[in-house]
Amino acid sequence: MRRLAGLLVVPLLLLSTAACGSDDKGSDSASMKNGLPAITAGQKFGEKPTLAKGEGDPPKELKVEVISEGKGPVTKKGDALQVNYLGQSWDSTKPFDNSFDRGQPFDVTLGAGQVIKGWDQGLEGQKVGSRVEIGIPPELGYGAQGQGDIKPNATLVFVVDILKAVTIPKSASGTPVAQDDKNLPKVGTNTDGKAPTVTVPKTDPPTKLVSNYVLESSGEAVKATDTVVVNYVASLWKDGKVFDSTYTAGKPANFPLPQLTLKGLKDGLVGKKIGSRVLIVAPPSEAFGAEEKQGIPKNSTLVFAVDILTKM
Repeated sequence: MRRLAGLLVVPLLLLSTAACGSDDKGSDSASMKNGLPAITAGQKFGEKPTLAKGEGDPPKELKVEVISEGKGPVTKKGDALQVNYLGQSWDSTKPFDNSFDRGQPFDVTLGAGQVIKGWDQGLEGQKVGSRVEIGIPPELGYGAQGQGDIKPNATLVFVVDILKAVTIPKSASGTPVAQDDKNLPKVGTNTDGKAPTVTVPKTDPPTKLVSNYVLESSGEAVKATDTVVVNYVASLWKDGKVFDSTYTAGKPANFPLPQLTLKGLKDGLVGKKIGSRVLIVAPPSEAFGAEEKQGIPKNSTLVFAVDILTKM
């Protein structure tokens, strides 16, 4: 089954590996505090931090220090988080990535394997509004392969501000809407968290974008600037074959709509209510056009059943 990862601008941290943890304290110096590199400027939550270079041997296990504790709810596995962060290798004084300069917080579903394991583990159980510093050994980071400017077997240090945490419902909900157009696919209305059925008719596909409610909730309307958390089933009109599904992957997807490059999917979500299930049919002009993409044949009409679970 092909994944639609190419629809989004993929953030740096989308890689996973294996697990552990430690609360050992290290000795302090001008450039070290509690066994991790000191924040030498931008100490406060919301400020871009500057990290010193690590001294001595880096921690062999995951190390988490709460720099300042927030007053919000405690994060748990399955929450959608919005964070700002700065990342730096232990033996460097130069960050390899940070969201502060971009002015765009990073969205991640905790425990869904969307990020390196050191993040999934280090951010779980922290209060919203907290600033934490995380030391991540190679086996919980990018391992022996490295990533971009990150060298193989690098120990990583992150300063993370936890801005927001949202509990993700298991399914869309709301009032079932009549699906009485025989020329359009029929989508199941189950709300048990399992994939809805999608039955594509053996007729010619529509030539214009279709975006219809299957279940209509009472939530607020999606804006083009939102990041939404969704579950979806994606099929080809031609034969009804499912080519992607978050249900198969076992975790929802985060769609930052400004970065979503499949026009029909983006346009089909904007204006729809959070919490709803939506049928979207994207003709080639609103999908991948005359190009073959990730095994999807050229000039394909695409069918999506999307649960808009929440927004960040």
